[in-house]
Amino acid sequence: MAEIAWIALGGFLGAMARYATVKVVSGRWPGKLPLGTLLVNVLGSFLLGWMAGSDAGEPIGLFLGTGFMGAFTTFSTFKLESFNLYRRRERAAVLLYMGLMYGLGIGAAWLGFRIGL
Repeated sequence: MAEIAWIALGGFLGAMARYATVKVVSGRWPGKLPLGTLLVNVLGSFLLGWMAGSDAGEPIGLFLGTGFMGAFTTFSTFKLESFNLYRRRERAAVLLYMGLMYGLGIGAAWLGFRIGL
């Protein structure tokens, strides 16, 4: 039962952090690219990579990895935003957005893992 509480608390905090981050970034730098979602996903990739490299214990993994990062990062919003760019015929923007998301996300996860070792 304690595991569920750690996941729930992490999920609550992660969702609030994502909302606040996206709101601030989108308000400060409006444009075609959803930079708030890009930032939370790249940052989340880095932190999950760091956790994997540092071999964090189970309570930390449940709280941060499953709970916080599970709610902080958002694959579904990324896909919806990509589809909306495509629907608006923003071909260059959708390719740039997807390229940045995947490239920076994988790079950030790798960097986090290396730092965590």
